[in-house]
Amino acid sequence: MKENGNIKARLIILQWLEFAVWGSYLTSMGGYLAKVGLGENIGWFYSVQGVVSIFMPALMGIVADRWVRAERLLSFCHAMAAAFMIYVGYIGLELGDNVTFADIFPYYAVSVAFYMPTIALTYSVSYSALAKCNLDTIKVFPSIRLFGTVGFIVAMWMVDLMGMQHTSSQFFVCAGWGVVMSLYSLTVPKCPVNNSKEKQSLVEAFGLNAFKLFKDWRMAMFFVFCMMLGVSLQISNGYANPFISSFANMEEYSGAFFADHANLLISLSQVSETLCILMIPFFLSTFGIKPVMLIAMLAWVGRYGCFAIGTPTFAGVTFLILSMIVYGVAFDFFNVSGSLYVNKEVDSSMRSSAQGLFMMMTNGFGATIGTLSAQAIINYFGCTNDAVSPEMQLAGWQTSWTIFSAYGLLVAILFALLFKTKK
Repeated sequence: MKENGNIKARLIILQWLEFAVWGSYLTSMGGYLAKVGLGENIGWFYSVQGVVSIFMPALMGIVADRWVRAERLLSFCHAMAAAFMIYVGYIGLELGDNVTFADIFPYYAVSVAFYMPTIALTYSVSYSALAKCNLDTIKVFPSIRLFGTVGFIVAMWMVDLMGMQHTSSQFFVCAGWGVVMSLYSLTVPKCPVNNSKEKQSLVEAFGLNAFKLFKDWRMAMFFVFCMMLGVSLQISNGYANPFISSFANMEEYSGAFFADHANLLISLSQVSETLCILMIPFFLSTFGIKPVMLIAMLAWVGRYGCFAIGTPTFAGVTFLILSMIVYGVAFDFFNVSGSLYVNKEVDSSMRSSAQGLFMMMTNGFGATIGTLSAQAIINYFGCTNDAVSPEMQLAGWQTSWTIFSAYGLLVAILFALLFKTKK
């Protein structure tokens, strides 16, 4: 029993560090880019996460399965990600407001390419350690994973309260957590390597055999809607901070607390996420997958609709806070419920591949299309263009959020009409 408690504590630290790395910059980087004149390129910085998520997790998963123990590969990936992120921070610090897209984007992209596979590797290490202790991963892991979100929130608060959310110093914070995570990964229980001589085709190794699920019309529709809803996933991560921070440039909102501390306000989204996870079993067992997914889609409508009318003033901030609250429903009811649905509907021999396909359609193709489309819309309305007056920028933001909300509503209506579940 004491050993079980020890492994739980060690895995809690592992999850905490894993997501503290991400939380150091994910919600604040957009504010920094807007401040140094790279606001029109925010979409590229966030879309690269989707691009690398299409192939890097699968590639590193193959390496971990066949040649290198998962905890060692986890340590290596974090060390490489931290090294390139340090260089991004250094270039940003040296060049200040004169930094260009070409100066930092290539190194940032490489850092992200090494970081994104670590999420899956961290899960693999945790599952392996729990299995060695004969612990039920379904019952035990969710409470451990919860501390990953706590680490994300703490990192967000650190960057905000230390005055780094609009500076390149946030990348140094990210790298610092990455170095600690790299070293700590080497202390967790060893993961086995699959020494099987059985050969797999390239299609099987990358989990692409799951695409045969598209032969089933119902599953094909499900994955298509996953991609369509995935469009909404990363938009607020990239643009919520520059949007809320932009109010500080207007005299009537000058001095508003949340205009100066956007990250603190955005962190309520992660708090909501931790609470909404606990609601999913009840909603799924009571209503089923289609109503739950519809609730998630309507929550995205509310998320961006509240952004369209919210302000940092006493009355207007209510809508911004409400937007943060519904984020938990929008994110968890879609991601977690969708993953559970895939796990339930496909054959056990294809579950891992099907989960990879689910992630590819949502966080890969969907998120990439979404962030680049959002970038085009926001740039068109001049939301991050310093040559445009603050009042015109606000009008552009309001129009953009309304468009994103309307898109979510359109997807919800189509889903309600076209998607059919088994009777």
